[in-house]
Amino acid sequence: MSDTARFITVDLGAESGRTIAATLAQGKIGLEVMHRFPNEPQRILGRFHWDTIRLFAEIKRGLALCAKQYGSEFDGIGVDTWGVDFALLDRNDDLLGLPYHYRDSRTEGMMEEVFKIVPRSAVYRTTGIQFMVLNSLYQLMALKRSGSPALDKARAFLMTPDLLNYWLSGEKANEFSNATTTQCFDPNAGDWARPMLETLGIPTGFLGSIVQPGATLGPLHASVRGETSLGAVPVIAPATHDTGSAVAAVPAEGDRGWAYISCGTWSLVGLETPKPVITDQTLEYNLTNEGGVYGTYRLLRNVMGLWLLQQCRRSWEKAGHSYGYDELTAMSTRATPFAATVDPDDPLFLNPTDMPEAIRQYCARTGQAPPADVAGMVRCIVESLALKYRWVIRRLEKVSGERIHTVHIIGGGGQNALLCQATADACACRVLAGPTEATALGNALVQAIAAGKLGSLADARAMVARSFPLVEYTPQTPGAWDQCAARFDERLV
Repeated sequence: MSDTARFITVDLGAESGRTIAATLAQGKIGLEVMHRFPNEPQRILGRFHWDTIRLFAEIKRGLALCAKQYGSEFDGIGVDTWGVDFALLDRNDDLLGLPYHYRDSRTEGMMEEVFKIVPRSAVYRTTGIQFMVLNSLYQLMALKRSGSPALDKARAFLMTPDLLNYWLSGEKANEFSNATTTQCFDPNAGDWARPMLETLGIPTGFLGSIVQPGATLGPLHASVRGETSLGAVPVIAPATHDTGSAVAAVPAEGDRGWAYISCGTWSLVGLETPKPVITDQTLEYNLTNEGGVYGTYRLLRNVMGLWLLQQCRRSWEKAGHSYGYDELTAMSTRATPFAATVDPDDPLFLNPTDMPEAIRQYCARTGQAPPADVAGMVRCIVESLALKYRWVIRRLEKVSGERIHTVHIIGGGGQNALLCQATADACACRVLAGPTEATALGNALVQAIAAGKLGSLADARAMVARSFPLVEYTPQTPGAWDQCAARFDERLV
């Protein structure tokens, strides 16, 4: 590796976005947040949309700050975001409407509409993707069922990061890791699942070429260079799905015996595999096969993660009580353990107007006394997440045939000591927490490999381990969780 290399990572999450300067020097990597901004979806006439134009404006503002701090030359720029959401462009490459948010209600009932034409098992056998009503497949079906003219007018289909990369570089492409989240991709064919989509009556002519993580799309577009004072910096597609980037930064040693939990608004609980695992058992457990970096797949289950706590916090704020996350964690340690648990993936929790009330409704429905106060509510959420992680990891062990001895918790959830210890106890294995900024790190490291500054994924992971301290948690009271886990498992949807 050369002495110093510097990359810009743009990391967009469901709540906020950051533009980060990543510097590789002396065998380590460091991150500096140059610009942080909120991601505030908008409700318009009952519909739920991303404010994508404003997000792009914020990205350009962040790029300008990078140029101001470090000059015009960088070794690359990479964008990662969430999965499943997309934009359609017309023949002039203009947007055909505002991009929808995956929590918009238009997909209600669309899974059933799809299964009337293509059986559920056939959809899974073709795509290997977990069934969630928010998947792109059901968003496209909603457009078809509503008679939207956008489907006929569309000439390009770009996932959210693909769209932003297009606006940055002027080059359109569908990046692999995000394309696989759509439930419109056939991993065995290595291409879009065109026969299945055509059977459903969904056009496929607008589906573009798929590029692998690390592909250089082109130099920064002249218009963006003029606005930001950056030079012709290469725009590189990392794993544009944020979990794909996060998993690339897991500081794991070896190929087996470890799992990861990328813990933020969602919790992605999984294994890294050399190929997709699509069987009757993975269908039964609703496991998903999402594309990874450098020939890998991510066999995982999406769990509704810290979204529950985030939404509770918003409800309490509306009621005039503002709590910091550290304060909530400290309060929860004083609450009675195992008083109540919920399935984080129950439909009640997808997008309620009042999350604490939704939790109380779930408890009433399942014959449990609801949490009596804020501390009990937080404790309920944390223990429920740990129990759901346990459920997923046990099933990953069954389908993979390997024993998981270490769980890496990456992302913001790694800062929650109560959650990390609960996970170690529930899963009866060692937990290593960190790095917190795994997504930004993975984004930068894939760029660095593409630019020839690092040799391999193993080199990148070793660099992460050298650069950031990890916090270890070991099981303290694993047996205490078994009885609660048995009750919890019975209530799962």
